[in-house]
Amino acid sequence: MLSVSNLSVQFGKRVLFDEVNVSFTPGNCYGIIGANGAGKSTFLKILSGKQDANSGSVHLESGKRLSVLEQNHNACDSYTVLDTVLRGNQKLYKIKAEMDSLYAKEDFSDADGERVGTLQVAYEEMDGWNADSEAAALLSNLEIPEKLHYVSMSELDGKQKVRVLLAQALFGNPDVLIMDEPTNDLDYDTIMWLEQFLANYDNTVIVVSHDRHFLDAVCTHISDIDFGKINHFSGNYTFWYESSQLAARQRAQQNKKAEEKKKELQEFISRFSANVAKSKQATSRKKMIEKLNIEEIKPSSRRYPALIFEQERLAGDQILNIENLSASLDGEVLFKDVHLNLAKGDKVILYAKDTRAIAAFYDILMGEAHADSGSFEWGVTTNQAYLPADHDAFFEKPMSLVDWLRQYAKTEEEKEEVFLRGFLGKMLFSGEEALKQCNVLSGGEKVRCMLSKMMMERANVLLLNEPTNHLDLESITAFNNSLKNFKGTLLCSTSDHAFSQSLGTRIVELTPAGIIDRHMSFDEYMTDPKIKELRIQMGVN
Repeated sequence: MLSVSNLSVQFGKRVLFDEVNVSFTPGNCYGIIGANGAGKSTFLKILSGKQDANSGSVHLESGKRLSVLEQNHNACDSYTVLDTVLRGNQKLYKIKAEMDSLYAKEDFSDADGERVGTLQVAYEEMDGWNADSEAAALLSNLEIPEKLHYVSMSELDGKQKVRVLLAQALFGNPDVLIMDEPTNDLDYDTIMWLEQFLANYDNTVIVVSHDRHFLDAVCTHISDIDFGKINHFSGNYTFWYESSQLAARQRAQQNKKAEEKKKELQEFISRFSANVAKSKQATSRKKMIEKLNIEEIKPSSRRYPALIFEQERLAGDQILNIENLSASLDGEVLFKDVHLNLAKGDKVILYAKDTRAIAAFYDILMGEAHADSGSFEWGVTTNQAYLPADHDAFFEKPMSLVDWLRQYAKTEEEKEEVFLRGFLGKMLFSGEEALKQCNVLSGGEKVRCMLSKMMMERANVLLLNEPTNHLDLESITAFNNSLKNFKGTLLCSTSDHAFSQSLGTRIVELTPAGIIDRHMSFDEYMTDPKIKELRIQMGVN
């Protein structure tokens, strides 16, 4: 279907890809993974023809169509919403446009009539007469109501544009579908719809995503970029991660007999295959895990940060008490009537349709904003560490990372360079990296610095607002694992489904009509028909 031959890419002295040979076959979904800077997005651009390689070639089978999720959200502002979706199949759209142009002519000739007849045959062969209804159905599934189908794209907000461009990529059943971070700016319901759509998609899908739940739900293969090569591994992301960790442990156990290692790997494959078979997202194509060759499993060269959240002291029973808290923005109610009592050890997933409500809620709890009404009180034995969604203000002054972290040291020992470098080293800022200027860091590097700060604070209550933003899969996985082991109290709002499901034991939803507070897992909350009915009654669904 789609193949890459002898592909090499080099920027200056840096080799990104070295003689890569790989193919992508129908019926499979390939999740492209690799460390930050490994070349994931570059590879997708080369596949889609938007960027040239230094050498090698990309071959798409003759007669097949490739579709790419558009990253420029303003690229189609001059078109209507429906036309934007139809442009996902350029050949069909051009035929339709030419027919419309001919029909609009005042001096319609016999030659024009013959041309229209030819175009209509081609249009019918491409199922063109159903194109508008198919496009409309896609838009409706992605929560773009019919009243918006004929307005200009320029009139939509950012999140609506993302949905329309997603419909454009999916339109017309492309033979190869390429998607770079497709879940960005999508809400949980839309992501769940996309997961189901792709899990049952019969053609080839190639996707880059930092959303582990999404990769687990849709991928039949993980395509790992490592050492300038790309290797396919059967299974989803969790299987790849756990098997690579197992292989790394086995490699470290030099004295372990080959027979014992083989048995351990076989048992692992059997256990994982059974789990996948029970999964809600399981499809027949995912059962290929059962056919895995043990030799496929190899250790990864990935480096995972060492995140350990320790508590300076254990908190008492009183953590946080909130009474009748309400907040608004420019006269619009964000949330109201919040009554909440956090218990020791609670791991709360804070959820809201409007992300502004979550930001306002955290700002109030951290004393950075005032509520319209109500009050809150932290327990006297608590100390809080907060990771805001926007933390650029922490990095405005130019200074080394060691000096940056020193600002938050409490004791003379903590101010020592060796001590500070230890915390930075845990977050992969080792050697000269610790002397980088903080005001030139990437988004992911800033988050890792903030996590170093939080670890040093040794808080017994952690507040996290979109903590996985900008992080790579390695950092997200290590972060998630560390929070599972955290013994204190957690209040977390995140668009990372795996974070929410693996951590949350209590879900609190903020709405303009009040709150919903339930002790259950995130998946249970999002699929509970009683919760859906309650949302409808509150007018917030």
